[in-house]
Amino acid sequence: MNIFNKLIVRDPSFYKKVLTLAMPIALQSMIAIGVNMLDTIMVGSLGEAELSATSLANSFISIYHIFCMGIGMGASVLISRYWGMKSSEPEKASLSLKKTVCIMLRIALFLALLFAIITFFFPSLIMRSYTTDEKIISFGALYFKYSIITYFFLGLSLVCTIALRSVGQVKLPLYVSMGAFSINLAANYVLIFGKLGFPKMGVAGAALATLISRIFETAIICGYLFFKDNKIGFRLKNLFMKTSDLIGEYIRISIPVLVSDAILAFGNNAVAMVIGRLGQTFVAANAITSVTQQVSSVVIQGVCQSGAIVTGQTLGEGDKEKTITQGYGFLGLGFLLGILASLCIIIISPFIIKSYNVTETTAQTAHQLMNAISIIILFQATNSIMTKGVLRGGGDTKMLMLADNIFLWILSIPLGIVAGFVFHLSPFWIYICLKFDQISKAVWCVLRLRSGKWIKKINTAKN
Repeated sequence: MNIFNKLIVRDPSFYKKVLTLAMPIALQSMIAIGVNMLDTIMVGSLGEAELSATSLANSFISIYHIFCMGIGMGASVLISRYWGMKSSEPEKASLSLKKTVCIMLRIALFLALLFAIITFFFPSLIMRSYTTDEKIISFGALYFKYSIITYFFLGLSLVCTIALRSVGQVKLPLYVSMGAFSINLAANYVLIFGKLGFPKMGVAGAALATLISRIFETAIICGYLFFKDNKIGFRLKNLFMKTSDLIGEYIRISIPVLVSDAILAFGNNAVAMVIGRLGQTFVAANAITSVTQQVSSVVIQGVCQSGAIVTGQTLGEGDKEKTITQGYGFLGLGFLLGILASLCIIIISPFIIKSYNVTETTAQTAHQLMNAISIIILFQATNSIMTKGVLRGGGDTKMLMLADNIFLWILSIPLGIVAGFVFHLSPFWIYICLKFDQISKAVWCVLRLRSGKWIKKINTAKN
């Protein structure tokens, strides 16, 4: 059968299941992006130095965020597979689910402690790794001061949300995000600008508002998982259960995801360091465009996670042929969503840029970056859905770990450095070079899907 004919799955229930999973995830992502956009707009009204500081500080915090995504999505590969096995081996599947969640939570909490210690002792040093501007460094260190405890709440809410999604629990996290958005909006207004009798805190207020919304989010999500949820059946006492028999399988499947996303996080921060040294104008423009890129790709991210869940559950049911058919269906969705996202960026970018209080030079640079992103997103949609969705759900985590980082570290970062500091190209071409891994990886994903080697066997807990 021609590959283009395979891109459309003839079973309507497939698209219904993908939509049921993807849309709540996409809406939740949109709300999270809305929070970030409000932060940047509100902080941006204080000045470009404040906007640049919070953007670069969040580049470091995003390392932990990506670590947790790696932990959670790695565990999701196992959780969705075990959930698919519940009909055939209920006892083994149930025990394996609990042990996987236990390991996931332990790793997330350990990393939260590690990042909190680093941020507490070295805030200025972290900022200096991104920029040499003392004013930006000072604002960034202040932002970090109020973000230290946030790591724990961010990590717990994120990994628990991913665990719930892996067994089809997608509505609660969406509703909780709506509440967190409202709380963050109100707290931002009060704390950043000093309303209702509170002191004007500026960038510190933005960090504190984020912490307050994270506490709310964690209380609801973790409270539900630990005391109410019956699908996974995990309870607070299970944090102390023995997991030695599943550690090996968790490491084999999940740790490559963590390592891959961790190295990618450092790679993305290397990109941020390159951008930081291109000047305050480029940094501020990138802060604007990154939010726009996130808005345009929320549905893509939803389909990514639904791809991992659907693939894992179908393989757990033992239907390999159906899994392959669905894989091509997700590839087709990637092509379509890439085109739609590109059009979205082209349409909304002028309005987004005008909403920021920046100089004309910064606005012009932002326009160039928007044009570059509208091209990159065409390829990023496809490879994201395949690498973070289908191929990951199939258990092909070791190969993905290699591919993700080879394309980033050997291709994109060197090209970006040469484009920016040797040839001094325009912002458009610098950004294209910094994101060139998205183009090359999209081609690799198609070849990997066709090979069929991405489907791996996963074992269960023994006792």
